Amino acid sequence: MATIYDVAKLSGQSKTTVSRVINNHPYVSDLKRELVLKAMKELGYTPNPSARRLRGQLTTNIGVIVPRIVNPFFSYLVNSIEEAAYKKGYQVLIAQSNEDKEKELAFLNLLKTKQVDGIIMTSIENDWNVIEPYKKYGSIVLCNDYVDQGAAPMIRLDQTKGAYLGIKHLLEKGHQKIAYCTGGLFDEQGRGKDRNQGFQKAIKEADCKINPKWIFVDQHTIEDGKQVLKQILELKDRPTAIFTGSDEVAAGIIIEAKEQGFSIPKDLAVVGFDDQPIAELLDPKLTTIRQPVDQMGEKSVEVMIEMLENPEKKIESYELPIELIVRQST
Repeated sequence: MATIYDVAKLSGQSKTTVSRVINNHPYVSDLKRELVLKAMKELGYTPNPSARRLRGQLTTNIGVIVPRIVNPFFSYLVNSIEEAAYKKGYQVLIAQSNEDKEKELAFLNLLKTKQVDGIIMTSIENDWNVIEPYKKYGSIVLCNDYVDQGAAPMIRLDQTKGAYLGIKHLLEKGHQKIAYCTGGLFDEQGRGKDRNQGFQKAIKEADCKINPKWIFVDQHTIEDGKQVLKQILELKDRPTAIFTGSDEVAAGIIIEAKEQGFSIPKDLAVVGFDDQPIAELLDPKLTTIRQPVDQMGEKSVEVMIEMLENPEKKIESYELPIELIVRQST
């Protein structure tokens, strides 16, 4: 088996020059690079990835930060990322932030220690000015979450449009008393603001009013959805429809409604978000906003690898399609 010393001898170059060519060092003349590459080809020499990794010269890992891996949306997204990365020869290291700022920074430190080439962030807990300095250690791609900046590629969906489509559908069904459930907060900043804007836009166009008692914030799980339905049942003035920020929350509402003898969609129409497989397993089947999870994962990996192979690549945003899927819950 040929070694780096054999390549150096055949090419007439020093071991240092050969090493620089292998590691794409910029300060090697075209002639020397050509001689080394020719010798490598003749000898059938392939650099040892394990040895280079130990020297800190090579990794083949992409990190992925998710807020909650138990959320099916992120499970499917990670699965898509892993499959696309594997096909390109990369391994995926998964980190769960649990929406904790300190944990997120700890995982970003994997770039510093060269344990990953780059990190795909599917959610952002810290402000961008805290995250941006880590770019000097490796590539960062934002997937599913994004910020108003041009410093990192973004794989995004029009979240405002998604919420608008869901609320518009309920309005067209004749509902005017519409509740709103979000995984973030109901304000103009931070997570969920784009969906909030879509909700408010549709409500304003229909000349309807927003009832503060029908706004449910920081809701994520099936159990959260059950609690939301219980709160609705305690209201004297109840909404006739609800838009939720996830299929999980919507599932909890539908499950609890059945327990309480509350009819969906007769007593309460329900719209989810994501179009997870659970949407078709519920009774009634869930009307929801479909996010193209597979495309998101594949595009994230594609953009990440482009960034790794060409660090000078222009920063771009990529918007994928989003659509309303109408089923039985409305």
